Amino acid sequence: MQISDKRTVTRWVIIIVSFFIVTVIVWNTYYLFQIFKQEERNKMELWANATELIPKTDGKVLEAIRQITSNNNTIPIILTDDTGKITNSRNIDESIMVDNKIKDSVRAYNLLNEFKSTNNRLAIEFLPGEYQYAYYGNSTLLEILKYYPFALGIIIVLFGAVVYNFYRATKAGAQNRLWAGMAKETAHQIGTPLSSLLGWIEIMRADNVDETTVTEVEKDVLRLQTIADRFSKIGSEPVLEERDVIAETEKSFQYLKSRASRQVEFSFTAPNHPVKVLLNPELHSWTIENLVKNAIDAMKGKGTLHVEIQERENYVKIRVTDSGKGIPKSQFRKVFEPGFTTKKRGWGLGLSLTRRIVEEYHNGRIKVAQSEVGKGTTMQVTLDKIK
Repeated sequence: MQISDKRTVTRWVIIIVSFFIVTVIVWNTYYLFQIFKQEERNKMELWANATELIPKTDGKVLEAIRQITSNNNTIPIILTDDTGKITNSRNIDESIMVDNKIKDSVRAYNLLNEFKSTNNRLAIEFLPGEYQYAYYGNSTLLEILKYYPFALGIIIVLFGAVVYNFYRATKAGAQNRLWAGMAKETAHQIGTPLSSLLGWIEIMRADNVDETTVTEVEKDVLRLQTIADRFSKIGSEPVLEERDVIAETEKSFQYLKSRASRQVEFSFTAPNHPVKVLLNPELHSWTIENLVKNAIDAMKGKGTLHVEIQERENYVKIRVTDSGKGIPKSQFRKVFEPGFTTKKRGWGLGLSLTRRIVEEYHNGRIKVAQSEVGKGTTMQVTLDKIK
């Protein structure tokens, strides 16, 4: 068994054992509640029997019986006659009834109905053929215990949520490490042929190849170097620099515009002064590239694409708007999940990596600002300005 498999088994064992322990606690609390409830029933039966004997007994036995009846200081009791009229009470709130006199009849009879639904009544025969009926509620202790299963149920739900989030975070962490490893390996693999291509560019210059051709090839090689540099930064803490977000965004925009289909109409608007934010230039360029390429794909290479930078007092918004197929509102959050894609080809990692770059590396925010199926989408990146 591999180490990762052993760790998975260990996690599940811990989860199952933890749920078992919590379940046992809940069951034990319920069992304890039933024991207390039966004990209170026994006490009430003893109280009723003792009360029934008071008119029939005298002397020391009578005193003992009175002590039994007076020792109940916790269980609330209401006595009624054959007609259901309240005649006496014990351990009842004095605002409802005191000295066998009802002060609030509505609350008194509501309480009586509550006792009727809580416990079975007890019949007390004071005189032959003449009965009184005792209705009783739960003691304070039993009332507290009654809510324990609900409290523990909430604990189970919270515990389950913690376990789920822990498992999800662990799984996400493993995926992030895998992606970071793949990204670094990709950067390493690209680096070798890049070095060779730089050498070939020098040979082309030495052989007097057309300078325009050499320059364009050199631009693409430098672009590959930028891509390799981006991949090398995934999984490590990037260095953020004070940069003009307008200039950095426009640089990436112009590069993509020059290499995109002529059937896409590009436009760019921004304030006419620098706006400083903390950026990693390579990763920010990757963010803009992913958003623009996604927009072009959504339009199937034909339509209008507008990039706008809006400045606010404490932050700046970068909005990429296309005239593509749009996104259903139910998928606004899903588009950022790893593996989610609507294209036949693609791994669904572009927007997931973009969100990581924006939120984890630049402490920014990214979202689908607005979208309408068949009309287009606006993606929005928000970054804090340097104060």
